[in-house]
Amino acid sequence: MNNNATYAGIPHNLSTLENAKIVLIPVPYDGTSTWKKGADKGPEAFLKASENMELYDIETQTEVYKKGVYLAPAPVTGNETPEAMVNAVEETVKNYLSCKKFVTLFGGEHSISIGSIRAFAKNFERLTVLQLDAHADLRPTYEGSPFNHACALHEASQTTNLIQIGIRSMDGIEKDYLNPENTFFAHELANDPYWMDRALDNMTENIYITIDLDGFDPSILPATGTPEPGGLLWYETLEFLKEVFKEKNVVGFDIVELCPQPALYASDFLAAKLYYKMLSYKFQEEAHTYPHEDEDFLAPSSKKPQKFSDDDE
Repeated sequence: MNNNATYAGIPHNLSTLENAKIVLIPVPYDGTSTWKKGADKGPEAFLKASENMELYDIETQTEVYKKGVYLAPAPVTGNETPEAMVNAVEETVKNYLSCKKFVTLFGGEHSISIGSIRAFAKNFERLTVLQLDAHADLRPTYEGSPFNHACALHEASQTTNLIQIGIRSMDGIEKDYLNPENTFFAHELANDPYWMDRALDNMTENIYITIDLDGFDPSILPATGTPEPGGLLWYETLEFLKEVFKEKNVVGFDIVELCPQPALYASDFLAAKLYYKMLSYKFQEEAHTYPHEDEDFLAPSSKKPQKFSDDDE
């Protein structure tokens, strides 16, 4: 990644740590994936897609990038042991939280969330971790390590209020660590019009969101390491996230497991758009920019072309 690059190509004055309200930490790590490798290339593909994304959000009528986004140096090179990576992520997140920033991460495999959740859990009382994912990720260890991507949410299940959305793949051993009240299986969502309300009712006030992109149906996001059929779709996911941001205090989030594929750029752009939408929901009430801050825009009704002149009346 270019050391001089900014998130989405935004101006440098909005990209300094001093001026930015938001911190984005890329974590290009793929040390424990057990099938399709490539998640370490996810942050680079995400950032490239972000540079080619329109920055006016139609739904919220905001340009949230003007809150400032600091693109942090990656805390790992990708060659670390899983435990060293987790410790580095935890320390990095802790440092930016101490600067009173809204901290976000883009992976990388899901094991990066172990360190991030640790840091957030130490900073926010009664934390709910909201996981959107195809996989439960609740194994206490896998292939001899508790820091494997298959264990990404085990620690959170013991230390936070973990709510899992869209699960449709798991090992039998994970049933011992699963909370039935807080687990919303994918096959149940299709027949439960009230699942969003029930999930919100189970949350505490402070929310950390972790989104494994394989939580989406592979028909809209195929570029992930372990795709599973029957996943979440775009607008239902946004509807849910919008309510979470509206009703609760989202303190941070991560997005993981983008495994970029040649000629499947739509997945990269979905990830880029999802990240920006989540920021737009978070800062919607304080980020309105119409009329435009930098140009003398006319009111919407005044901008419409006139079909008839006054002389024709």
